[in-house]
Amino acid sequence: MLPAPVSPFTAGLEATRPQGGASAQTMPGKTMEAAQRAAKKAGEEFEALFISEMLAPVFKDLKTDGLFGGGSGEEIYRSMMVQEYGKAVAKAGGVGIAETVQREILKMQEMQS
Repeated sequence: MLPAPVSPFTAGLEATRPQGGASAQTMPGKTMEAAQRAAKKAGEEFEALFISEMLAPVFKDLKTDGLFGGGSGEEIYRSMMVQEYGKAVAKAGGVGIAETVQREILKMQEMQS
């Protein structure tokens, strides 16, 4: 059987998974706290990515002035700007996705242990 694919959002969670059949409730305090921190970070990163993808079409067809705008450089920087907008919105409270992702990650970890 092939191992489950690791996403960038859950890559850090493998180290926090309880070993030896321990559940999240019986895990040592530091390990459980680390798992919760990693799940929270993954949730926030997912929410930032989601918001960035929602905002991308808003800026896609935005016209730029001819004197200083346009070109491939602007396309690159515009996508970076949209990513930073997504991070800022997620950091400011987002749309509520991060908490749901965090809860589901912790639930999946508990079921696998």
